Amino acid sequence: MNQNLENTYNLSSRKRRIVAFAIDHCLFIFLIVSIVFLSLGSDFINETNFSNILSKMLPSMVIGLLIYFSKDTKKGISPGKWIMGIMVRDENDPSEVPSFGRLLTRNLFLIIWPVEFIVLATNQNKKRLGDKTAKAIVVKNPNKPVKLPRIIALVATGFTFFIFIFFFVGSVMKNSDAYKVAIIEIEKNEEIQSETGGIKDYGMMPTGSINMTNGYGEAILGIKVIGNDKDVNVDVYLTKESNGEWELIELSK
Repeated sequence: MNQNLENTYNLSSRKRRIVAFAIDHCLFIFLIVSIVFLSLGSDFINETNFSNILSKMLPSMVIGLLIYFSKDTKKGISPGKWIMGIMVRDENDPSEVPSFGRLLTRNLFLIIWPVEFIVLATNQNKKRLGDKTAKAIVVKNPNKPVKLPRIIALVATGFTFFIFIFFFVGSVMKNSDAYKVAIIEIEKNEEIQSETGGIKDYGMMPTGSINMTNGYGEAILGIKVIGNDKDVNVDVYLTKESNGEWELIELSK
């Protein structure tokens, strides 16, 4: 049975399917995370009411998940499948793409992806549960694009994700009340003012972390202070009591 299907439909290998899934998973998680972050805004870290955060997150997550589960509904080809040169087709007529409903149902089984991996790895016909339910197969794409554009697309997506996270996290930290208090304390510090010859600006991205739990906070920030004469790196440690303000605990160079 497996050999007949292989000869008739030119089935995709398990390896290609797994790599395609990994690419799709990373791409769509990036998309969902981006949608959620953008809906929250860069000042969400200052929000103390978790229900307000949740009310913004849920609609964005629902939209993101709908997009994720619809990933193969455009000609049976998702971004990962396009990169790996494979596509989803009707098991009874490989020239036809299954309907939107069947493809959506097929992808809903990815909720139990560990089980799907096991079934795909052990099934003779290289089918997971979603394939069986949707009566679909995954075959090699005879019209797949040349390798270079696919590699460029993959690298560009990864680079875009890194840049987005880097700048968004930096923006969140700079918009936090902890960072604002840290800047005030730095500018009040006469030793830093003297050593720098007067503060001119601050580095693009602070380093460190800001943690909030039930209204309590702890922040460890590394801030580059750009001076008229000299630049210095300043480490600031702050804490926050529930319903209180951020307070400086330690400042060092």
